Amino acid sequence: MKQGDAVYQAIVNVCGEVEGAYSPDKEQLAQVREILWEGFKAGKIVLGKTYTDEQLRGYIPGLINNWIRKDKRLNGGVQYVAKNPGSRVGSSDPQVKALRALLTTKTDPTEVAEIEGYLTARLAELKSKSTKTVEINFDALPAELATKYATK
Repeated sequence: MKQGDAVYQAIVNVCGEVEGAYSPDKEQLAQVREILWEGFKAGKIVLGKTYTDEQLRGYIPGLINNWIRKDKRLNGGVQYVAKNPGSRVGSSDPQVKALRALLTTKTDPTEVAEIEGYLTARLAELKSKSTKTVEINFDALPAELATKYATK
């Protein structure tokens, strides 16, 4: 069983059918965590990598939270929208990591400003590289916008 389906099934089993969004209380979440734990341990739920028992116990609450927010069956049919889209840009870039580490060691406002300038420039560079080309269907736009922007 896929993880999303397992979370959905466990929540419905514990909370019953609900109109709108599910918001299980602490006791219900504990029951859902236990159901998922047993499913993972029995090999009934797909797990992409190997976890120790402690790591798996830590993984399950985040898994539940993720699916409650993103699964339309659980969140009342709402399309999930990230709160801070693009906030992870540069998180794996070695230069950004080094600049952030250096920034934490400085207190002088001049040095902080200089490092922040480099950091901002690097993040802007990475964002521009990650920008995808967007295809726009100008026929679907209102006539005034289509004529205004189609020629540019």
